[in-house]
Amino acid sequence: MDYLLNILVLIGIYAILAVALDLLAGHAGLLSMAHAAFFGLGAYTSALVAVRLGLNFFPAVVAGVAVAALISFIVSLPSVKLEEDYFVIATFSFQMILASVFNNWETMTRGTRGIVNIPPPKFFGVMITSKIVFSVLVLCVAALAYSVVFLITSSPFGRVLRAIRENEIFAKSVGKNTLAFKVTAFAISAALAGLAGGLFAFSFTAIDPTTFTLTESILVVSMVILGGAGSRLGPMVGAAILVIIPELLRFVRLEGPMAANLRQVIYGSLLIIVIMFRPRGLVGRYGFGR
Repeated sequence: MDYLLNILVLIGIYAILAVALDLLAGHAGLLSMAHAAFFGLGAYTSALVAVRLGLNFFPAVVAGVAVAALISFIVSLPSVKLEEDYFVIATFSFQMILASVFNNWETMTRGTRGIVNIPPPKFFGVMITSKIVFSVLVLCVAALAYSVVFLITSSPFGRVLRAIRENEIFAKSVGKNTLAFKVTAFAISAALAGLAGGLFAFSFTAIDPTTFTLTESILVVSMVILGGAGSRLGPMVGAAILVIIPELLRFVRLEGPMAANLRQVIYGSLLIIVIMFRPRGLVGRYGFGR
């Protein structure tokens, strides 16, 4: 039972990550390769606040969200002025820098040893140790994140983002401050990734740098591409599929390096098939032409 609940928790966490990236890539046309970095910022900040400061679940997760959003401005202000491939390269570089920081800042992150013994969340003084309760909490937060993105993309703000995606010069010509819209979208997307990181830290009570690498960012991009960018359900569908696939490999008794390598082969094959035969993904509205 705990095994199935862990899978549900992972689906919820990765659904938040995929929805967050879709706000940026699917609606604004900004493909970020740094969402694992913001995921890690949320996880490490939440873990440090809980372990070193002794604060509870809510302030710890809020701190993770705030740090991810704040750092996003440092990245987005120079990066969103770049176009297409150059923006991808800028976010790729930030991802590599943060992965190195997580791995080498021993005094703060404990390096490869990671942070352990993260306390379970408390609600009104009651410690939540039940996996069922926590999995419900994660799914509720995922639904909330989906609702936030839905409201944003259905609003005039979301229509401007889609105008920027289709023709930024036109959006500027009608008086829209496209830089402000892109920076705001980047901050919201990073904040949601930080939220997912906080949930991850409290769910598994330990984190280390191997979870927040470039491979993880590529996985989140794969979820958006597979499910379909710019759609209501696409990112969540992609997240569910790519979380479940590695678990299915356990039933064919593949473990260790072989399972990891086969997982990458499956991911790559799925992406090639989707890009060749259905570039808009399973239920998407927009394709990744390049």
